[in-house]
Amino acid sequence: MIVGLVGGYGDVGTAAARQMAGLGLAQLRIGGRDAEAARRVAANLGGSEAAEVDAGDDAALDRFVQDCRVVLNCAGPAQAIGDRVARAAVRAGADYVDVGGDETLEAALDPDEYRRQGRVAVISAGLHPGLTGLLPRWAAGRGWSRVDGLTSYFGLRDTFTPVAALDYLQAAADGTGRSGTVWHDGRHPAPPARDDETAVPLFPAPATRLAYLTPEAERLARALRLEHGAWYNVLCGPHVTRAFARAPGLGPEAGARLLCQASRLDLSGHARFVLHLLQLDGWHGGRAATRTTVLRGTGNAAMTGAMAALTVAAVLRGEVLPGRHAAAEILDPDRTIPRLTACGAVDLLTEADGAIATLHTVEEGAL
Repeated sequence: MIVGLVGGYGDVGTAAARQMAGLGLAQLRIGGRDAEAARRVAANLGGSEAAEVDAGDDAALDRFVQDCRVVLNCAGPAQAIGDRVARAAVRAGADYVDVGGDETLEAALDPDEYRRQGRVAVISAGLHPGLTGLLPRWAAGRGWSRVDGLTSYFGLRDTFTPVAALDYLQAAADGTGRSGTVWHDGRHPAPPARDDETAVPLFPAPATRLAYLTPEAERLARALRLEHGAWYNVLCGPHVTRAFARAPGLGPEAGARLLCQASRLDLSGHARFVLHLLQLDGWHGGRAATRTTVLRGTGNAAMTGAMAALTVAAVLRGEVLPGRHAAAEILDPDRTIPRLTACGAVDLLTEADGAIATLHTVEEGAL
């Protein structure tokens, strides 16, 4: 049984490959345009093979995915690749997992087609979107009889890859995430989008808080029947904060270079981290309650790769029904979150009574 990994030697692809090799569920085929880089990754993973493949070349993709049970796409940028890798998987009769998943890819993959063929496609199987939609479902299932409100703070300090920077800029241009919006009684009125020099508990101060509302967040709000919800991205460094404001106006290539450079400057001398603070309000244990979940991870690539690997593992184990799904909406939270904490990508997961505001703001270097 073979899992083909397109983009298998990038930061995310390498992390996913290591996690899947550790699970030992299938032989891996590591692919990308640089055959030598693919061979280096495969050589460090016993029993893996390598192959050259260009995600923009349909014939090359067809050769690469031949005999695959599952195809995992970690390549990008998403706009350039579109649904090419997914279509190659369909032609080969393979299931498909993608760490990305914007509305364009979602619209291109017909869930009825997958159901008719008895095949599976899981998109948004990464960190954000992905884990950011799954963690609230896990928390809401732990003793809550009703969740009325949700407040989420998500941020990281890590390097931007060129592909990730291009995907971010494209999402900003497309309006995939509505900036400056909240959820209230099924609507999304707009508060101020940006809050500079904010003290956000557990994040290094000062930080910049950006309100946003993505399709993943909207679906979560409907699934939990929230009365109100607020989602914030937290920018943790001065260079990235300035770059986020400037990059969209520079054009894709120049904007991506600026984001990559800024992220390297902010990371210099500091540890990588991913931090997700999640506050739920409602009824818990038979009483009105507010509780906060804190998840801290080791870095963007490690956590994205781990989520992708666990999604592939769930498909291989038959835990995902035929059809096209978003990872946060089809993976079992009570299986996936413990598996994620056990794989080494998460170094803290805890729950406590009280609001996010009651947590302590940390000084730089305390994370």
